[in-house]
Formats: sequence, C-alpha cells, structure tokens
Amino acid sequence: MAKLTQDSLMTLEAYSKARNAIRADVMMHKKNRNVALGGHVTLFFEDEKTMRYQVQEMLRVEKIFDEAGIQDEIDAYNPLIPDGNNWKATMMIEYEDIDERRLMLTRLVGIEDRVWVKVAGHERVHAIADEDLERATGQKTSAVHFLRFELSTEMSHALKQGAGLSMGVDHPACQATLDPVPAAVRASLLHDLQ
Repeated sequence: MAKLTQDSLMTLEAYSKARNAIRADVMMHKKNRNVALGGHVTLFFEDEKTMRYQVQEMLRVEKIFDEAGIQDEIDAYNPLIPDGNNWKATMMIEYEDIDERRLMLTRLVGIEDRVWVKVAGHERVHAIADEDLERATGQKTSAVHFLRFELSTEMSHALKQGAGLSMGVDHPACQATLDPVPAAVRASLLHDLQ
C-alpha cells in the first residue's frame, strides 16, 4: 500500500474547497473498516485513505503549510498505513461514564496484547501494540492503542481464496469474539494485503 508523500496531499486551499465531499467519502469508507469487540472495544482499521484524510485535517486545523511541518505530519501517520502483509488498527476503549472508564482502564491492563485476528485454518495472530510509545503502565491502560497484525503469506492467500475471518479479545476483564467478521469489513481489509 502506498505511503503518504507531500505530492499526494492537497494544498490547504484545494482541500478546503473539496473538504465536504472528501469527508463524506472517507466516512463511508470507514464504515467498512470498524469492528466492535463487545460493548466497549472498537478497532478502526487504517489505510492510506484514512491516514491521508487525518493528515489533511491536521494540516487544516493547525494551519500547517511549510514543508517541514507537512513532513512531520506525514512521518507521524505513515507508520499507521499497512504495508501489504499486515493490518493496522486504532483500538478505542470507550465507556460513557467517567468513573466506570477510570475503573475499567485499571482492570484492562494488558488488553492491547490480547486482541487477535484468526484466518480459518490458521492460528490466531495477536496484535503487536503501541510500537511508537508505551501507552500503559502497570496500574492502568490507555483508552487508545495502535495495533499491528502481521499475517503470513499463507494466511493472506487463504483469505483471498475465501477463508473465514474472525476477531476477538481474550483479556480476563474483556472477552469478545466476532465470528465471522462481516463480509463488507472482510472485503475492505483484503485490499490491504498484497
């Protein structure tokens, strides 16, 4: 999958003119890239399109137009784009009640390492979490984690041949399985694999 470059981005002026249409397109695209695991954990699978939108929004909000500033944003978000052999996801842990969220983040320590994907006929692949920086302590986890799922060539081939896909989390304080992953999500994720 292509990475972002300065040439692949729109100028602030051009983006501002096209923003509403781009936003609508990206929101529709994201609908098939979200997986809810239980009532409080959601995986948002990223790709070049979602990261390009994120960078364009950051440049717009921060009014960044100099080459060095643009490159800093590109460098921050490019690692979240799959490379053809993996899936990358932002994991959100969400509780509406602040006190419940605070309590659960202490109970969910290590959850980021217990999220998995499974291609039918193959072993589970657990996420590699937070490669950019540590987001948890021994006392509590973060509400946001960045995950990478490395798939073997055999797994990618099996998926392309129609093998089933499931996902889940197997943490003592959070158990959830989605089997099968909805067809539209599965189809979208197949585009991330070479």
